[in-house]
Amino acid sequence: MTARILIIEDEALVAVELRYVLEDLGHEVVGMASDARTARHLVRETEVDLALVDIHLSDGPTGVELGRELGQDLGVSVLFMTANPGMVRNGVAGTIGVLSKPTDERAVQTAVDYALRRRTGQPIEYAPPGLQLFG
Repeated sequence: MTARILIIEDEALVAVELRYVLEDLGHEVVGMASDARTARHLVRETEVDLALVDIHLSDGPTGVELGRELGQDLGVSVLFMTANPGMVRNGVAGTIGVLSKPTDERAVQTAVDYALRRRTGQPIEYAPPGLQLFG
């Protein structure tokens, strides 16, 4: 299943590596943003199925509020990817869950597949290892 994915990550090397992984999996990366303002602009300008959102962006710890906005108000499926999963341990309304960084290609693949299946209402047998789901 191919998806249009937005990467919201302020560390350029991490974002580029993630882009390569997603494109190798057959997904279209519609953009990369290092701050909340740029991410909002990209979501308004293009169709996004899934956003992978870091918590700490170049404009500060704005990822949590951005994820909530994308998920609740704009209908984008949101997975957080962060080295600080404790910051969202109680969950964030409108988002799916959190994948701890550092991670590997397989964990990204299974988490993205899970999120896309959930988005389209396909049957899901179990959550992938490494993905902490929210309520």
